[in-house]
Amino acid sequence: MDFDLVITKGKVIDGTGNPWFRADIGIKDGKIAKIGRLDQESARTTIDAKGSTLCPGFIDMHSHDDLIFFRDIWNKPKLRQGVSTVVVGNCGISPAPVNKRTARELQNYLSILIPEGGVAIDWSSYGDFCRKLESLGSLGTNITGLVGHGTVRIAVLGMDTRDPSEEELGQMKELIAQSMREGALGMSTGLIYPPGAFTKTEELIELSKVVSEYGGLYATHIRDEGNRVVEAVAEAIRIGREAALPVEISHYKAMGRSNWGKTTETLRMIMEARREGIDVTADAYPYTAASTYLSSLLPPWAHQGGQEKLKQRCHDPEAKEELRRFIEERSDWQNPVKQAGWENIFLSYSSNYSRFEGMSVPEIAERLGKDPYEAVFQILAQDGTSATMILFLMNEADVEKVISHPYVMIGTDGIPDLGVGTPHPRAYGSFPRVLGTYARDRKLMTIEDAIRKMTSQVAQKLGLSTKGLIRQGFDADITILDVDAIADKTTYHEPRSKPEGVEYVIVNGIVSIEKGELTGNAAGRVIIRKA
Repeated sequence: MDFDLVITKGKVIDGTGNPWFRADIGIKDGKIAKIGRLDQESARTTIDAKGSTLCPGFIDMHSHDDLIFFRDIWNKPKLRQGVSTVVVGNCGISPAPVNKRTARELQNYLSILIPEGGVAIDWSSYGDFCRKLESLGSLGTNITGLVGHGTVRIAVLGMDTRDPSEEELGQMKELIAQSMREGALGMSTGLIYPPGAFTKTEELIELSKVVSEYGGLYATHIRDEGNRVVEAVAEAIRIGREAALPVEISHYKAMGRSNWGKTTETLRMIMEARREGIDVTADAYPYTAASTYLSSLLPPWAHQGGQEKLKQRCHDPEAKEELRRFIEERSDWQNPVKQAGWENIFLSYSSNYSRFEGMSVPEIAERLGKDPYEAVFQILAQDGTSATMILFLMNEADVEKVISHPYVMIGTDGIPDLGVGTPHPRAYGSFPRVLGTYARDRKLMTIEDAIRKMTSQVAQKLGLSTKGLIRQGFDADITILDVDAIADKTTYHEPRSKPEGVEYVIVNGIVSIEKGELTGNAAGRVIIRKA
């Protein structure tokens, strides 16, 4: 056979978790055509991988790269880590479906995803959005996704805090059914963010039953990751049980000092649910800091009526007193004073206060001549939901326990780099950090098992039947690593540093990273669920 590409002399880690073995890999027409000894075979291109490790391209189980391709067709932060496929539509946030009547509220909801300069939302359905992505041509990575519950709720109810009527619930069900028919892998929720925060469990069960009918999964940013994390995990498991569908708990953690160690109990809950027959798993990133909207410090009611109302409340003296009281008195992980201290909250992006990016809230307050509450309100009064923050709220012992657990896979949860601010380093270094720091150096798992968490385990959960393994007939998504050198080089002040040890990244048979650098060739595709 004449191959398009042959990779020779490397150690192969096939994605199953099994020990490495030596073999050559032949690639033809974007597929793995042969695995074995191929030194007598002809090929247009040959890569000598002696001293290196070949593995399946990594699958980012939890990304927010929905719109990044409109700014960066390569999705460079992920590709350079060895990622060949990203999963989008997480935390209840997806770019579709769109209702023109509530499109402005959706635009504000998507502000965390939209590249600088904006993206014209000229699509309507989930299928329309996929076709828009396909019109861009070959992408740096493959992309597949979920339909966001928050997006669906906005399409029907806007940012109203109330329960849907029977007719409105029916409209939401139909939007989800249509999205599933058009290729979504499931539904996600973001239950700390409005409008997800306004939603009762019963609504989520009814909508999840629709997803179940199409063989999809339920991925959830649970309702609380701190003081009530046990109850929040129980809610996710209940939804899986009553709607009869697989559950994925997103960016698994325990936030706030008073909650450190609770991962022992919540991981036990997952194992018990699995023994009961409920397919529950989780994903996590390998850092002790989180990152999200700055406006998530506010109560859900502050978001009622949309972004302009939120800005007005952050201007109004009486409303600010009520907001301050709420933050001071709340007992969950989002109370920054009790759980972290203002000094552990940093502004990562602000369109109006970019001079303060990378600074802690007390540093910003000092420069503004205000107390921390007034400083935050001033930023939110101008930026609304577009401002983002980094919070140091997790314990390293919990991170180690979660990352190494057999039912936890890897996702970056990376907010896309808009070319501004100081983003969380997880978007640039999660996969090399797991391999280098947690597997090779700390020996919390084998390299083979770490790669399983990044490849076949994710593909199995998502139903991607030709991804995640080095196996004949599978898509030729392959990453070539120097395991001894693999390292995350990012810091919180220099988050965009390129990792070390990622030598080649091959996507659908095309070499997109060669010797650590972009080649200018891309072959990423939009992956839709087969009906």
